This record gives sequence, C-alpha cells and structure tokens, in this order.
Amino acid sequence: MDLHAALAPPLSFPLTPFDAEDAVDLGALAEHVAAQVEAGAPAVFAACGTGEFTALSREEYRAVVRTAAAAVAGRVPLFAGAGGGPATAREYLADAADCGADGALLLPPYLVSSTPEGVLGHIRYAVRDTRLPVIVYQRSTAVLDPATAVALLDLPQVVGLKDGLGDVERMHRIVAAVRTSGHPRANGFHFLNGLPTAELSAAAYRAIGVSSYSSAVHSFAPDLAHAFARALDRGDQALVDDLTAAFLLPLGELRDRVPGYAVSLVKAGARLGGLAAGPVRPPLVEPAPEHVERLAELIAAGREVLRAHGVTGAAGTDEKEAA
Repeated sequence: MDLHAALAPPLSFPLTPFDAEDAVDLGALAEHVAAQVEAGAPAVFAACGTGEFTALSREEYRAVVRTAAAAVAGRVPLFAGAGGGPATAREYLADAADCGADGALLLPPYLVSSTPEGVLGHIRYAVRDTRLPVIVYQRSTAVLDPATAVALLDLPQVVGLKDGLGDVERMHRIVAAVRTSGHPRANGFHFLNGLPTAELSAAAYRAIGVSSYSSAVHSFAPDLAHAFARALDRGDQALVDDLTAAFLLPLGELRDRVPGYAVSLVKAGARLGGLAAGPVRPPLVEPAPEHVERLAELIAAGREVLRAHGVTGAAGTDEKEAA
C-alpha cells in the first residue's frame, strides 16, 4: 500500500446509512462508498467519526467494514475506525483486519483521560497484535506531546498521527520533533489534519508540514472538495478565497450552531444529493429544516463559484488546469 499517495487530500470519511427500521442500510452504504471512490477519493475511512463508529454494535461494525471493502474493491486503501477501551480497541483492530480493511484509525480511548505517557501506553496496548498500519487520532482523551509522538516511531504498526485538537503551535512542535528525531521512520511518518471542515485550516496546517486532511465535504459534495484541494495545490488563491467565502466559512458557522452537526449536517447534505442515508443515531440530533435549507443554499453557492471560475469535474482535470 502506497501510503504517500493514498493519504493525499481530500480523504473520504463516508457515512453509515440507516434505514427506516434503524438497521444499517448496507446497500446504501455500498452505493455511497463506491461513489466516493469514483469521485476520486485517494483513501476511504469507514466506520470512523463521520461514520458513527460509537453508535454501531460490533456486528454492525463488521458488516460496515466488509461492505466498504467490497465496494472499494481494492481500488484505493480502506481504513476502518477502531476505539473504546484498550482491550476493546484491540478487538476492533482484529475485526477490521478480518473484514478486509487495509489499515485502521485508532480513535481516542473511551471516557478516561490520562497523561501523554498514559495515552502512549493505551496506543501500545491496542496495536500490539495487529498487522494493520494504524493512524492515531489525537483529540479529546488522546493528547500527545512531542516526546510521546516521537515514541510512536518505535511502534512499527503506527504509521501516522491525525490531529483533531486544532492547536497549530502544539502540532508544529510534534511535527518538528518527529522529523528531526533522527529515527529511521521519521521522514515516512504521516501527519493528517482531522479538524471538522478541515478545508478551513488546510493552509495553516500546510505551513507546518501537514498537507493531508480528512474532508467531510467529500461525503456530500466531492466536486467542491476536489476543486478546493486542487486550487490549494496549484496556488490558485482566487478560487480558494471564493470557495472559502461563499461555501466553507458559512458552512463552518452553520456546523457550529449545534453540537454534533459535524456529522448530522453532513448526513443531511448526502440526503440532499440523493443518497438514502437515513437519520443519525442518538445522541446526535437531526438538523433543523431551516439549517438543511441553508446547507442546500451553500452547496449551490459553492458550485456557482466553480462555474464562475470555469471549473468542471470532481477528481479529474478541470478547465483551468487544461488551459
């Protein structure tokens, strides 16, 4: 698995659809994951935060990963979420491998807070027996410091760190400590920006050497996600600025109105696009109708920006690149 190419932005974190009887809709999931790959996602992360990992039973989780693996069909790497307490996380890592995942995202430990050294111990315990490459998700109860981040290099299963804290200075210290550690794995270790609506912080993270990011936008408007990523890559500041002003900034403001909208608003966006995504499970709440209407307006405004800039397609060459 070529992780360097696979972890290029925008990374896809698909939703988990539920049907009217509150069962996982595996048909809709397969459709959704296949569409994410066809839209150009370089890697798919199933049953993670956007995929409502914490709302799934273990058997549902296994079904989600198996279905995603079949839908991906080897075209791009598939990562699966794994989390809970240390023993539970170890079991989920085994499930992910058994069900066809190519890697895993280790979510923060359940409930218990600790020191950076304690978090490192949790990671070491969880990944001990897995054969999968693991990316550690730093947020909530999983917070590292430069020394413990460097210590991750001694765990061959751990291949990267995804940051969901948003403390750019702290992350800069971690990146610099790893890159200058002299460890044989230092240069190949991967860093990801995992903030909600990560496009809003993508430029800041790039400045500290973190170019990859997860994109919730990719789950409901992959054309906008790819257009933004390409514009950032080629230094098209006008397109970056216009997409930010018309779509990303107001999307971030809308997302922040209600806790949990980072997932439920994304699911509403997928429904607007025709996916039978169903509702979110509690404790998440559905977006208010006026917020869904506002989301539709923002998606339309973003696509109007693309038209104004002569941009077509999602992952392929657009008119500006061909000119």
